[in-house]
Amino acid sequence: MSFFGIDCVRKKEKELERKLRANDREYNLSFKYATNAIKTSKYNLFTFLPLNLFEQFQRIANAYFLFLLVLQVIPQISSLSWFTTVVPLVLVLSVTAAKDATDDIVSTFVQLRSEKWMDVQVGDIIKLENNQFVTADLLLLSSSEPLNLVYIETAELDGTASNLLCHLSLLLGEVRCEPPNNRLDRFTGTLTYAGQKYPLDNEKILLRGCTLRNTEWCFGLVLFGGPETKLMQNCGKSTFKRTSIDRLMNVLVLCIFGFLAIMCTILAIGNYLWELNDGSEFTVFLPRQDGNDAAFSAFLTFWSYVIILNTVVPISLYVSVEFIRLGNSFYIDWDRKMYYSRNDTPAEARTTTLNEELGQIKYVFSDKTGTLTQNIMIFNKCSINGKSYGDVFDYTGQRLEIKTVDFSFNSLADPSFMFHDHALVEAVKLENPEVHAFFRLLALCHTVMAEEKKEGEIFYQAQSPDEGALVTAARNFGFVFRSRTPESVSIVEMGQQRSYELLALLDFNNVRKRMSVIVRSPEGKLSLYCKGADTIVYERLHQSCSKLMDVTTEHLNEFAGEGLRTLALAYKDLDEEYFNQWQQRHHEASTDLDDRESKLDQLYEEIEKDLLLLGATAIEDKLQDGVPQTIEQLSKADIKIWVLTGDKQETAENIGYSCNLLREEMNDIFIISGNSPEDVRQELRSEEVFQKQLQFRLNMRNKLIIPKVITDEVANGEYGLVINGHSLAYALECSMELEFLKTACMCKAVICCRVTPLQKAQVVELVKKYKQAVTLAIGDGANDVSMIKAAHIGVGISGQEGMQAVLSSDYSFAQFRFLQRLLLVHGRWSYLRMCKFLRYFFYKNFTFTFVHFWYAFFCGFSAQTVYDEWFITLYNLVYTALPVLGMSLFDQDVNDVWSFQHPQLYVPGQLNLYFSKKAFFKCALHSSYSSLVLFFIPYAAICDTVRDDGKDVADYQSFALLTQTCLLFAVTIQLGLEMSYWTAVNTFFVLGSLAMYFAVTFTMYSNGMFLMLPSAFPFIGTARNSLNQPNIWLTILLTSILCVLPVVTYRFLLIQLCPTINDKVMFKVRQAKATPSPPPRRTRIRRTSSRRSGYAFSHAQGYGDLVTSGRFLRRPAVSRSSGFSHVGRTTTGFSPMGRSAGYSPTGRPQNAKVPDKCLKLPFDLLLP
Repeated sequence: MSFFGIDCVRKKEKELERKLRANDREYNLSFKYATNAIKTSKYNLFTFLPLNLFEQFQRIANAYFLFLLVLQVIPQISSLSWFTTVVPLVLVLSVTAAKDATDDIVSTFVQLRSEKWMDVQVGDIIKLENNQFVTADLLLLSSSEPLNLVYIETAELDGTASNLLCHLSLLLGEVRCEPPNNRLDRFTGTLTYAGQKYPLDNEKILLRGCTLRNTEWCFGLVLFGGPETKLMQNCGKSTFKRTSIDRLMNVLVLCIFGFLAIMCTILAIGNYLWELNDGSEFTVFLPRQDGNDAAFSAFLTFWSYVIILNTVVPISLYVSVEFIRLGNSFYIDWDRKMYYSRNDTPAEARTTTLNEELGQIKYVFSDKTGTLTQNIMIFNKCSINGKSYGDVFDYTGQRLEIKTVDFSFNSLADPSFMFHDHALVEAVKLENPEVHAFFRLLALCHTVMAEEKKEGEIFYQAQSPDEGALVTAARNFGFVFRSRTPESVSIVEMGQQRSYELLALLDFNNVRKRMSVIVRSPEGKLSLYCKGADTIVYERLHQSCSKLMDVTTEHLNEFAGEGLRTLALAYKDLDEEYFNQWQQRHHEASTDLDDRESKLDQLYEEIEKDLLLLGATAIEDKLQDGVPQTIEQLSKADIKIWVLTGDKQETAENIGYSCNLLREEMNDIFIISGNSPEDVRQELRSEEVFQKQLQFRLNMRNKLIIPKVITDEVANGEYGLVINGHSLAYALECSMELEFLKTACMCKAVICCRVTPLQKAQVVELVKKYKQAVTLAIGDGANDVSMIKAAHIGVGISGQEGMQAVLSSDYSFAQFRFLQRLLLVHGRWSYLRMCKFLRYFFYKNFTFTFVHFWYAFFCGFSAQTVYDEWFITLYNLVYTALPVLGMSLFDQDVNDVWSFQHPQLYVPGQLNLYFSKKAFFKCALHSSYSSLVLFFIPYAAICDTVRDDGKDVADYQSFALLTQTCLLFAVTIQLGLEMSYWTAVNTFFVLGSLAMYFAVTFTMYSNGMFLMLPSAFPFIGTARNSLNQPNIWLTILLTSILCVLPVVTYRFLLIQLCPTINDKVMFKVRQAKATPSPPPRRTRIRRTSSRRSGYAFSHAQGYGDLVTSGRFLRRPAVSRSSGFSHVGRTTTGFSPMGRSAGYSPTGRPQNAKVPDKCLKLPFDLLLP
């Protein structure tokens, strides 16, 4: 388990097999299996202070200032008081500690709900009740349902809110199973009971992260606990995330240390030479101690200047950074435009340390289901016997928006279902045989479970929202699926109750991409009904369907062009004698332990031939609002979006087109689907567009060099890449990862489908490893946690799939569309403000410090300060703190509307143009110039000058006051030049800080302060005697002008000769002089396509075995009537209406806050 964030689990021998006994703790504890406790907090009451201080002093700057504090207590070295370092250091440590404590308390609070599970041990039998989370991996034993079935929701595991149906049995015995691993889709083990062995597989396991649904209670045996559960094995390691600016700052701080050492060495050498040449002349009134020669004096001088010049690394920098990040985090929390009122969910910045990183994102890795889509399926259109239904057009061919179809004739209809094409309802009422056969197929060919708690109120428990939408559509058009047993399916056909004998169910899997049922009608007719991917079904059609295929293909292309998920429907009548023979062979194959699946596949292929085409369906997996516009905006900002989803390839491609990730205008979409390393490598190398890539590979092979960073290359066109999970596993191998990454990065869009949670993280890590780019991962389920943790920035969608992703994220909100505001507005502003802050902060502190360096040549290298000690202490904490904070919290180059209209403003952040090593050295050069002006102009102005009354003004205290006043005016004017957006707060901070400086200066230099503490306030009367002289103010004006003149000149020439995107947009803003009107709404362009989605089913294999198992199912339904009013051939009073309906798999309305559900295969009874 985790202790203080450090993995302290004792290393033990690798576990090859797990052994445990039910409710035998003594036996199970002998193996020292992990407990179910998971510690997420870093601190407790006793360890917080030492551990937090230890972490803070790992920051180089904090350790450096602690070292300075030690030096300052040595009288022979220090010429500054100890409080000049102690006050800023304590402030920095306190602020950071408070922030760390707050973050840790928040993360710990969310874990308190599962504290009662801490004492659960492997081998314990535990009870779960309805709606409870499963917090350990369990072998199911029994439940409250008939035949020990249980429904569980797996949203936290696979990212899709599915309702799994599992079969349980009483267990007393010994279990041997696989060791802990991260495979969510596989489990192997055996149960030994009464001398008999029984197989255990994944269908008998409840995994941590599931939720018990529609089941009063169940019992389970704990197999894996805590960090050994499959969910935790997939979560990946939590890493301390730091921004690229933080990493750059560490490098710059080391450079500053080196530069500081050089300056101190130069001044120490100067002191040595001065002592040898001129020092003896001062020994009369500066006597040396015995043994203090020039070399020792130079040694002490070196350390004295280390103390004096320490402001070159200002500790107040880190205090200001923490405040800025905190303030910008509040802006995200307070943004009403990122508030989702439907769920009462505001945006939340769950960390305060990564805000500026949001302005540098180059790659976005997104989940699909629940992130891009709502996971709500809508039966949108269909094609039946060559006629398309769904859209209604007038005589000119224009689409009409008319009222929805009235399904009041059907009392069993789902009230939430909507359809607009009245012609389809009319065809149903006219008893069109093809239309009836179409909906009869939808009502029979599925694995949906029906639940009817009250008569007429039917709720469907579907394996996927797709299947639920199809069955719901059939229900509304008069073919109502009512109930099922292992041997029969009962439906209501246009008001008549009919029961079909279910003879075989040929279930769906990812290879078949189709499912079929063989049924016998009440009249004794044998029929096979099949639905599946159109390309798969077309291969099995009878030759007589060729003309109908051509027409249906046109309709499918239209459907796919609108981004709909399609599948084809077909049927055939079977001969009784042939089917009896086939059924016998099917039984033999299903009971064969060797090569069972391949034998069944051969039988399925044999009978699914010469089918007759009925038509096709088109379902819309409804995108979240604003997803296409968001992706378009992010693409314009040169942000590359990769979709990493566990969904199947056809569905992922289809959504890619729907959300503008894939476009018809692209030159090509490359499909990588090889089943071996050689196939994948060949597919990666086969495209002409990647000739540069091939040359890159050849060069790497010849040089045998693996580059640390892969630079971006531009392909000769726009391309998309789609790769499945099997191929991705090979592509991520060390020998091929560079080829894959190089190929993927040359594409405009990348979709990785059928990927595991661990593969998601591996893809993110690959990009982080070889690309100098900032990554962001966004998801909504527990299957996205590993990628969220792996990316530089993790964003959680607080949707219908639990809170696991949100709890692991750095930022969270309710809708994907808010991502563009998070990045293009908050992220860009945060990055811009932080960069301006750093540039200005280094400028003002370098300028402040370099004046000491020049002064050393005029004070005998004696380590005397050029400023008053109080000015040194208050310079960063009081005089210049608020103005720079005001700029860093309120500044913006353009407002949010202009930011959306010009997403190209985001690009400079990706290229690190605002703050980099180059910008840092420019800042240092500017500071060197300003320090020369600030020292030598006042020095020359005051050197041989007298007051108006003839008295001498050229004393040390007057010079110190003049220099520090010139410095403060120069840096304040520079701040004004940096600010683009003046507010009342900024103005108050700037003017108030200047007023504060004069108020404090006159107070500290007054007679009263000197009389109270003469040693602490020696500058008596200096302010009133100097600042009343005109030449002093002329000197201040001259130095200020000379300091800012090069900056103004440089910026003027830059804007005129080489304007940046910011300069151009800001010029437009000044021309507009007002907030621009919002852009006109884009009309939806109907896209035609030759590609179609292959299959609109669920991601997982169905549970046909359960339906035909001969055991189960639900409790008997209540007595029910047909639910139909009399419907004849007449259409009197019928008026066409209707468009697609939203399907909520629970059968509830769309706006009900209920998780979607689907079903999972059960398993056979373990015991006789």
